[in-house]
Amino acid sequence: MSGGAFTAFLESGVRFATPLAYAALGELVVERAGVINIGLEGAIICGAFGALIAAGTGSVWLGFAGAALAGVLLAAIFAFFVVTLKTDQIITGTAMSMLGLGLTGTLYRTMYGTAGASLHIATIAPAPVPGLSAIPVIGRAFFDQPVVTYALYAIVPALAWWFYRTTGGLALRAVGEHPEAARGAGISPSRVQWAALLFGGAMGGISGGTLVLAQVGTFAEGMSAGRGFIAIAIVVLGRWTPFGVAGAALLFGAASALQTLAQTMGWGMPYQLPLAFPYLLTLVLLASTRGRTASPAALGQRPA
Repeated sequence: MSGGAFTAFLESGVRFATPLAYAALGELVVERAGVINIGLEGAIICGAFGALIAAGTGSVWLGFAGAALAGVLLAAIFAFFVVTLKTDQIITGTAMSMLGLGLTGTLYRTMYGTAGASLHIATIAPAPVPGLSAIPVIGRAFFDQPVVTYALYAIVPALAWWFYRTTGGLALRAVGEHPEAARGAGISPSRVQWAALLFGGAMGGISGGTLVLAQVGTFAEGMSAGRGFIAIAIVVLGRWTPFGVAGAALLFGAASALQTLAQTMGWGMPYQLPLAFPYLLTLVLLASTRGRTASPAALGQRPA
């Protein structure tokens, strides 16, 4: 593989990893609070549709705000049922994913009709960082990306600092490990879980907004394409730490970039095989790490 092809591969890997990282970091906060949000797929597709609507009536940055809001709204419905009404997290999350996919598809066809397939909106262009983008091999891959990718470079260490150096982070982790002990210390588990879910919804929405506003420039039904479920797997593979999640997201981004590499190198294989790489990787890595991960002790438990 030539240096240029490898650089293009890395660049594609970072681009594919960006929406996964946003969704996975949001899910990380949610799971640290003891909740697993299977409805993350719905938040991503709602964010993509919210970005389409908001960007069509304003700027690209308004589109990201619309994406975050759409994700928050779906997360609020999930939180109401799971945290307030104490329903089963897996069943409710599955329903939220189905709701998000069905609702966006219906609204898309209703609002845009047959012309929706050719709908295009403005996207944000890459913003090369002076000096750093000129570094051989990795410069263009990591420092010639849209601003939303650079934001992740700040979010990951900030989230790690917040988890382990702030009272709020301690409260979040306490709720995810021992909710009764947290309640005894004056922390409201339901309040913490509500806040975590709304944050996770916003990040999932931004993930979908990134797909529309920083990558493809259009919306398609089902364009989340399982990214919500992959993001949940990324949290597990990242061992519930911000830097681990970021690294796992980059790994899955590289698996997705194999599609581009296969076309560039002219590999003689069915095009469906590179498309399946991220999903195959999910299955293989989850199977290989079974029994060797340390999830939050109260993860998935129905609130008392």
